[in-house]
Amino acid sequence: MMPDLNAAEPTNSRWPRRLVEAALALHDNRLADAEPRLRAHLKEDPFDVAAIRMMAELAGRIGRYRDAEALLRRALELAPGFTAARADLAVVLHRLNRPVEAIEQLDLVTIDEPDHPGHANLKAAALGRLGGFDEAIALYGQVLAKMPNQPRIWMSYGHMLKTVGRQADGIAAYRRALDLAPALGEVWWSLANLKTIRFDDADIAAMESALAWPELSDEDRFHLDFALGKAYEDRRQAGRAFAHYAAGNALRRHSVQYDPDETERYVDRSIATFTPDLFAARAGQGHPAPDPIFILGMPRAGSTLIEQILSSHSLVEGTSELPDLPAVARGIEGYPAGVAALSADRLAELGAEYLRRAAVQRRTDKPFFIDKLPNNWIRAGLIRLILPNATIIDARRHPLGCCFSNFKQHFARGQAFSYDLAEMGRYYRDYVRLMAHLDTAMPRPPHRVFYEAMVDDTEAQVRALLAACGLAFEPACLAFHETERAVRTASSEQVRRPIFSEGKSAWLPFDPWLGPLKGALGDVLPTYPEVAP
Repeated sequence: MMPDLNAAEPTNSRWPRRLVEAALALHDNRLADAEPRLRAHLKEDPFDVAAIRMMAELAGRIGRYRDAEALLRRALELAPGFTAARADLAVVLHRLNRPVEAIEQLDLVTIDEPDHPGHANLKAAALGRLGGFDEAIALYGQVLAKMPNQPRIWMSYGHMLKTVGRQADGIAAYRRALDLAPALGEVWWSLANLKTIRFDDADIAAMESALAWPELSDEDRFHLDFALGKAYEDRRQAGRAFAHYAAGNALRRHSVQYDPDETERYVDRSIATFTPDLFAARAGQGHPAPDPIFILGMPRAGSTLIEQILSSHSLVEGTSELPDLPAVARGIEGYPAGVAALSADRLAELGAEYLRRAAVQRRTDKPFFIDKLPNNWIRAGLIRLILPNATIIDARRHPLGCCFSNFKQHFARGQAFSYDLAEMGRYYRDYVRLMAHLDTAMPRPPHRVFYEAMVDDTEAQVRALLAACGLAFEPACLAFHETERAVRTASSEQVRRPIFSEGKSAWLPFDPWLGPLKGALGDVLPTYPEVAP
């Protein structure tokens, strides 16, 4: 969402000097220089939609997307035909996980700019979030037929092909992107993130060469470090692999905001709020629908495997990591403490709101559907209050195996705790602490699936999982790797293979470097798999 200084703006053709300086500062990413100039200009001319758009751009750069949305809607209120602002609004809505609204804006933008490849690329990405994979793939194909030399669009096309299981086609798209842009780090990481590719000598040489470029962006650099970490890990060169993982994480950590103390305080407040007395007082309240099956816990703990097993059942639809429960929680004033003041009618309304939001992702009339957003562990108590008949599955994995798997994973968004070993250990400890409290505080506590047990005795664990969901056993759930469905997470290719045991011990070669993680985990580490911290 960058101001195009060459584009026609619905304002005077000769911008004031201050506005030109602000635009140039934005272009050079000098946000501290741009902001005071924009504020001063808007104080003098609060109706200048070009300046309002630039202020929205600044808000978006620092992650304040709701502020950006408000500013862009103000610009469009003043100038409904301001196509560039509408296109920016579509980007913001997409980043706010509101793909339906983003597509609505893109359809309007396309009337004015029907051949703009960026609009089609964004619409395809939004369609993918809604499960419209076939339409998205077709749209990418149309764009690339007209503009075949766009490496980032080839990359996005590869993402979508991978999601629907067309791995060979996805790899070909990624490789085409690298032919056009050999230093595009996200593509190298996308290949590594398939988990099934082993880079050859030429690949490693190309990545090392790209990493040495002095003008390489930080984003390309940390993606390359994560990819090279995977390449050297596959070659059993743990020292070189860890050095790249550590470099990529350190660089990524600088670009995210995360406060482990705030997570600890948030868990404290949740424990104080979601008490046995609260659940007893709210018995029989909330929305009665049993439809949702929530799979939550730490990322990289086996949630995608559990989802694939359950989605192989004839009565269960797999969706994705849905943003809807966090959105519901944000609407509760003073959450989590504010939950205690909600009336019975309001609890039922919130349950209905979640179901209405999640329905956008539904593609079948199966009676049950899965929401596998891992971070919903922090909202597990809310689930039980607003949807008392929903099933909650807690996916858990050995602390060192789970946390190191997160450390070597670059997440496209979210999971800000995962780029520092000590912070990750604290996060895991807080997760265990809250779940241990909820085990005794709330009715129908989560059914816990330990990754290692699932690997060692798959059939027994699958039968127990299905029973916890109130589902009869079906053999297809054991042949989950044969189920054809779109999978959008980092384990997309792994769950298309029979279950394997390598994940249990993958962290062992890196044990010499895991001291900060072990220290932060504290008593959670030696007591695993005991539930209490």
